[in-house]
Amino acid sequence: MTDASPPSSTRILIVGGYGIFGGRLVELLEDEPRLTLLVSGRSMARARAFCASRTRAKAQLVPVVFERDGASSAALAALQPSLVVDASGPFQQYGERPYRLIEHCVELGVHYLDLADGSDFVAGVAQFDEAAKRAGVYVLSGVSSFPVLTTAVVTRLSADMAEIQSIRGGIAPSPYAIVGLNVIRAIASYAGQRVALRRDGAWGTGRPFTDSMRVVVAPPGRVPLESRRFSLVDVPDLRTLAQRWPGASDIWMGAAPAPAPLLRALNAFAWLVRLRLLPGLSWMARSMSFVIDRVRWGEHRGGMFVRVRGRGRDGKSIVREWHLLAEGNDGPLIPCMAVEAIVRKSLAGTAPAPGARTATSDVTLADYEALFSGRTLYSGVRERVPPQGLPLYQRALGSAWENLAPQIRELHSVTGQSVFKGRCRVDRGRSPLSMLVARLVGFPRAGADQEVIVTLTAQGDGERWVRRIGGRRFSSLQRPGRRTSEWLIRERFGAVCVHMALLIDGGSLRYVIRRWTLFGIPLPLALGPQSRASESTEHGQFRFDVEISHPLTGLIVRYRGLLSVP
Repeated sequence: MTDASPPSSTRILIVGGYGIFGGRLVELLEDEPRLTLLVSGRSMARARAFCASRTRAKAQLVPVVFERDGASSAALAALQPSLVVDASGPFQQYGERPYRLIEHCVELGVHYLDLADGSDFVAGVAQFDEAAKRAGVYVLSGVSSFPVLTTAVVTRLSADMAEIQSIRGGIAPSPYAIVGLNVIRAIASYAGQRVALRRDGAWGTGRPFTDSMRVVVAPPGRVPLESRRFSLVDVPDLRTLAQRWPGASDIWMGAAPAPAPLLRALNAFAWLVRLRLLPGLSWMARSMSFVIDRVRWGEHRGGMFVRVRGRGRDGKSIVREWHLLAEGNDGPLIPCMAVEAIVRKSLAGTAPAPGARTATSDVTLADYEALFSGRTLYSGVRERVPPQGLPLYQRALGSAWENLAPQIRELHSVTGQSVFKGRCRVDRGRSPLSMLVARLVGFPRAGADQEVIVTLTAQGDGERWVRRIGGRRFSSLQRPGRRTSEWLIRERFGAVCVHMALLIDGGSLRYVIRRWTLFGIPLPLALGPQSRASESTEHGQFRFDVEISHPLTGLIVRYRGLLSVP
């Protein structure tokens, strides 16, 4: 059953088209007027309502009733699609004939894509390879972040490696991202169960959501996510990456749902399955979905990381990481972007080759980066190097270091001792408490035009900063962040230590406080010192502007001016 629509050579049937992932795919493709998107589901009323809600669509949206389960080739043929995209799921629970839809597509000569995240389902698609080639169609499975994006990233990170020893990665969705019941059903079906994975150089087993690691997702030059706990998940990558890079002795993929207490609860139930105190968690899927859809707090940000450990052609060890940050509502679109990339490449005349396979060779990281452009999606590469190898700020900024203005890079290229001179203006807070704090720290007196001398000295894995302004001296010690503060800069002023992210804005540098401690005790950010600090250039000189305040004192000190940097 369908609303009237003329035939088109670019008709795409989206199975589950008004669902979570199907709806996001429509959002990604609806700006293309050459497409007719058949938005399918079990309910014509819901399909029509969804299509009517997309008021800015340039593509033609056609509501359709089409069910994957029990669908016949005749029903599919009546819709005349040139491509079918299965965005429904859960692919781990497709019943006795999980590939029914693929069989119909091959029979009718219709191209097929899916967003499958089930290892067994994705691996089994290869059985249709010869039939798909004879029919002249492509049948691509797992066309999602796992495993297409991860494979594209590993390919880029390992381009100059002679050997890959370990691949690890994970996705950290925003706590405000809508997940959908089918995703929860998939997770519940395998949590605590056995899954095959590469470990210690051999095939072994893992137990999803009982094996975890902590990672700070921190794209260079952006404010990182808070430290997240990633737990092992059963995704196609555990097999596809092992097939692509058979020499890798360790392959691990995880997810870090938020808020953290929800993941902790899932970890606990998964352990009950692992200990055989529960047969499984499928019975909990609806309850889990109910809670996840209602328990939300924290930043509306998500991310992803991929870490590759190997050796270069010179035999030296390399640990290289790719980090992705997704702000706001753009993050949930990423799982559908591989499908978007294939559709847009096909419209441009570069469709995938016929055959049935995992889609890992059909989308590159460059394809993704083109789609990230213009959205609040930021990515970059980091390489772990010994502390003595690079200056502190270059280590913290990674690949974003080159985006800084030359004068700022020069000031922060400290390997021994550097001295910079200039002039600055100082303003001080007038409340008694702010004046007391300023005196205890040693901040300079107020003055419109004062000499400033900044001495930077490499000290261990960090830097000692000594500032002399108007005859007053105050100093701080900056060091790289550790554990939950990884990739941040820790700056200590006596008993107070602030942990700052380095944010690149154009060629300028801004400091963003992410946490703080007093006498080593972590305290709420709202109760701590507040700072607006930036570094930029003006007429070829290094310009600084630092303002420090506190909710109880108001302004404590602000000093801003210019330094002469060679």
